[in-house]
Amino acid sequence: MSKHQVEHEITIDAPAEEIYQLLADVENWPRIFPPSVYVDHVERGETEERIRIWATANGEAKSWVSRRVLDPEGLRISFRQETPASPVAEMGGTWIIEQLEPRTSRVRLLHDYRAIDDDPDSTDWIDRAVDRNSRSELASLKNNVELVTGSRDLTLSFTDSLRIHGSAKDLYDFVNEAQLWQERLPHVASVHLREETPGLQQLRMDTRTQDGSTHTTESVRVCFPHHRIAYKQTTLPALMTVHTGRWEFEEGDDGVTTVTSQHTVVINTDNIPGVLGEDAGTTEARTFIRNALGNNSRATLGHAKEYAEARR
Repeated sequence: MSKHQVEHEITIDAPAEEIYQLLADVENWPRIFPPSVYVDHVERGETEERIRIWATANGEAKSWVSRRVLDPEGLRISFRQETPASPVAEMGGTWIIEQLEPRTSRVRLLHDYRAIDDDPDSTDWIDRAVDRNSRSELASLKNNVELVTGSRDLTLSFTDSLRIHGSAKDLYDFVNEAQLWQERLPHVASVHLREETPGLQQLRMDTRTQDGSTHTTESVRVCFPHHRIAYKQTTLPALMTVHTGRWEFEEGDDGVTTVTSQHTVVINTDNIPGVLGEDAGTTEARTFIRNALGNNSRATLGHAKEYAEARR
C-alpha cells in the first residue's frame, strides 16, 4: 500500500498564538473554512479529542470522525481520521504554526493519505480534494484571521425564537422536510432537496425578496432528529461571504416547544454599493441582512407554528 504525503503553506499577518486558538476551536470552522459545514465534539480531553466533521469535498457532502492531539506550546495540532469517508482508506496530518515576525506567521498544513485498495481513480479524486480543500482552507484562514484583527463589525450573529404549543418532532419535521417548502412557505419560489445519506442534506432554493425578485441559495444541512438542524450556505446572496446557521428545538415538560433560528454572517463589503447604493456602508448592510434573514426566519416560524398546533 502506498501512502501519499503533501504539504501546503501560507503566510498570515497575525500572531501565531491567535492562529493556533482559531484552529483549536473547532466550533468556528464552518465560519472560517469553506468546506466545513458543521463540527461537533464526540469526546473532549485536555490535549486529546474526538470530533465529527461534516464537510464538502469536490462538491459532495461527507462526514467523518477525527482524533486530534493539541500542542499549544509547540503550536501544532495533529489529526487522524478515525472513520474515513469512501474512497479514503486512511487520512491524517498536522497543522504547524511558525512565528516569523511579531505579527507575521507561517501556517503549514501537512496531509498523508491513501485510497481504498490503492485505486488510481480514487487516489486522483483524493489528490484533487486535498489540494482544493487545503488551498481553500489556508486562504480562508488567512482572510478570517486578518479580518478578526482588523474589523470585527463585518461579522453579524443573531437569533429569532418562538414558543409554540406543539411537539418538537412536528416542528422539526416542518423544517426538515424542506422539499415541501414551496407549498408551505410563501417566500420560497422553488426548492430541490437531495438526501443520499440520512441526515445529510443538500438544498437548493429560490427565495422571493420583498421587491418581488428572487435569489438562489444552496446549502448543506446536518440534521439531528428532533432537536437540531445545522446548515451552511455554499451559494450565497451577494452581500455575504459566509452564512451559517442552526434551527434548535427544545420541548418543555408543559408540551411547549421553543424553536430558535440562529444566523452567523460575514459581510461582503465589495458588493455593498451594488446592492444598497454608493452611499451605503457596513452599518446599512448589517441592518439589511438582519431584516432580510430575520423576516424569513420569523415567517418560517409562524408557518411551523400553524402546522404543529394543527396536529395537537
